[in-house]
Amino acid sequence: MASHSAPQPPQDRQHGVATTSDGSTAGSGWQHGSSASAPSTGSPKLPWVLVAMLTALCLGLGAMLGAQSSELKRLRTQASAQPTGATSAPAASVAPPSQNPEAVAAMKKLPRRDANDPTAQGGVDAPVVMIEWSDYRCPFCSVWSRETRPKLQPYIDNGSLRIEHRDLVLFGDQSLNASLAARAAGLQGKYWEFYDAVHQAAPTNGHPEIKDADLQAFAKKAGVPDLAKFTKDSKSAAVREAVAKDNTEARSLGISGTPFFVVNTTPLSGAQPAEVFAQVIESNGGKK
Repeated sequence: MASHSAPQPPQDRQHGVATTSDGSTAGSGWQHGSSASAPSTGSPKLPWVLVAMLTALCLGLGAMLGAQSSELKRLRTQASAQPTGATSAPAASVAPPSQNPEAVAAMKKLPRRDANDPTAQGGVDAPVVMIEWSDYRCPFCSVWSRETRPKLQPYIDNGSLRIEHRDLVLFGDQSLNASLAARAAGLQGKYWEFYDAVHQAAPTNGHPEIKDADLQAFAKKAGVPDLAKFTKDSKSAAVREAVAKDNTEARSLGISGTPFFVVNTTPLSGAQPAEVFAQVIESNGGKK
């Protein structure tokens, strides 16, 4: 299947892999010696029906993102222009969901709704499922985590919203190791505590160094009870396979930047303000 890159939002709100003339990767002024690569379990051969479905989904995502880009830019401008103390952005509309039946059907199949999934928050029967693809070294993923996600918590608490996190490794081995460590923390019931620990400590620009000692510190802050098990699990084949599965899915859909979201059948690209997500959630039946 020919690869498809989702249209990029303004680059101050989403991170992808930018390549310099010498082949290194660049992001917010940080230089890297080699391009980031996702973990791989080989090149799966997809049935032609699935290939067709994913192709349709990619086209649908591209069309919707193109229609939404100017509207989302306006929403961001309105949100940032609000006076101090304001609690909500002016009412605005979001581009309607895709009318492409293949794209809609494919997006409806993305939620896993696994009651035992430690990387998910919210009820398995929630009317709205938001899938989040992110990289632990992406500064805008951290901005979204700190500024937007807490404002969506009421939807999770009242059963309206379920968030399913997916790993998309863009910035090399340190990003991969952070994803593996988060999964290992999740095996002890501390996935989201680890997720928060990393993003709360992250800078607002550049790709922070995340070394083994940092991962241990984040695990301690998250309250992971058995650090020896945490270290062992982070190196296990099962955990690596889970991260690879997420990356394969994202790249099959043409997602090349983070953070990226699909809310039921509506894609949203970049660290948009909470008002944008709230409007889409409520238009899909969620209530605050």
